Amino acid sequence: MAFLQNARFIISVNHFDELPIDEGIEIAFAGRSNAGKSSAINSLSKQNRLAYVSKQPGRTQLINFFSIGEHMSLVDLPGYGYAKVPGAIKNHWVKTLPRYLQERNSLAGLVIVMDIRRPLTKLDIQMLDWFAPRQKPIHILLTKSDKLSKDKSLRALSDVKKIVKTKWAVSFNTIFTVQLFSSLKKQGVEEADKIIQSWLALNKNHIPNLVS
Repeated sequence: MAFLQNARFIISVNHFDELPIDEGIEIAFAGRSNAGKSSAINSLSKQNRLAYVSKQPGRTQLINFFSIGEHMSLVDLPGYGYAKVPGAIKNHWVKTLPRYLQERNSLAGLVIVMDIRRPLTKLDIQMLDWFAPRQKPIHILLTKSDKLSKDKSLRALSDVKKIVKTKWAVSFNTIFTVQLFSSLKKQGVEEADKIIQSWLALNKNHIPNLVS
């Protein structure tokens, strides 16, 4: 049973000072618009419309919080990189996202969703540059892996692993994991679920109400 299937919507916020009280454990999902972030969240939660899926990229423009257990939340960050999003919104998130990634104490890990055919774009790299120095775990989902042959998928997986190890993992002593993922084929759901559950388990001792 997927742990995230317990996810329930809590609140959407637009500004940093509107965020819920900074306590508990949060696992955030980030990704370029049209990389399949909403589909990935829905697959992991086994819910069809937990995260809004649209044929038009850039629809996730708020920070959305979902409860996944006592004092534990999944956070769906705004999709980035969609050209038609108004400049004012882009500028707003350029200021807000780094603050969330760099200052949020309850943020225990970051899942970055990348289209396997276009991984590690300039904006993906920016997200990693913001968060990796915190030395908290990062998991990369290479989505839409069904669009490539097995050989090409495995080659892309190997390439991304090498790059993140060289550029961030060694430099910041940050734990990185990377996997293939397909919402359409339900590939990689169990693997991602186990990683997220391991992050939550490691951080439970930091929540006073959950310490035995």
